[in-house]
Amino acid sequence: MLVLDRVGKTYPNGVRALDGISLEVGPGEILAIVGGSGCGKSTMLRAISGLDTPSQGVVMLDGMPVLGPHPKIGIIFQEPRLLPWLTVAGNVGFGIDDRPKAEREDRVATALARVGLTDKADVWPRELSGGQAQRVAIARALVPRPEVLLLDEPFSALDAFTRADLQDHLLDLWADSKPTLLLVTHDVEEAIVLADRVMVMRPHPGRVYDEIADDLPRPRDRQSAAFDFVKRRVMAALDRSLDRAVITAEGETKNSAGAALWW
Repeated sequence: MLVLDRVGKTYPNGVRALDGISLEVGPGEILAIVGGSGCGKSTMLRAISGLDTPSQGVVMLDGMPVLGPHPKIGIIFQEPRLLPWLTVAGNVGFGIDDRPKAEREDRVATALARVGLTDKADVWPRELSGGQAQRVAIARALVPRPEVLLLDEPFSALDAFTRADLQDHLLDLWADSKPTLLLVTHDVEEAIVLADRVMVMRPHPGRVYDEIADDLPRPRDRQSAAFDFVKRRVMAALDRSLDRAVITAEGETKNSAGAALWW
């Protein structure tokens, strides 16, 4: 169980990025995190990963505080960040060098087959397309079988077709050991395709605004009425999360819907 208990983050320049984030994410759950710019989505992932230290509160995994980079927590960034001096197979197996050779080779081969890159095992990262490189990054992150995997807009730089393809590959790999996934994304459809729950954050400082259950059966039909219903709920929550309090000439306060677009 991953738990955030009143996590806050204030940077040395005084910017308050997160304010009192409390959250529980169960084993095997996929949580998508959406929200406007400045709502602290990436800051929260860095706190969970142990790459950054909260100013207040604590991140707990299995009842123990996360105080630094954790062997049970993996992370995938927007860029693949492959090691150029290793082949594709070498990159995928990088995090399991401590395992017996036969097991390592089997895990790498299985992961490459799942992402459709068996024929690329011996090529260099520079020979891959952007989508192929990100598939390698996903396989590399999941081969060590982390308990928690964090994804910070991993598909945002890709075209729509490649992005949809990689979402399917991610779910295929996730099904092997079902780690907890936390996905930061600006793509509402992507959040609904992947997640069991969508968390909408409110900016300046980052706070939890709403949580929307997404219990649609997988694989999910983007054209279905049920999918559209969940999408409209998420979009409405995003719009409301960016309402601004406006002071009228008479001194009254009113909400100004649509004062900013979340994307």
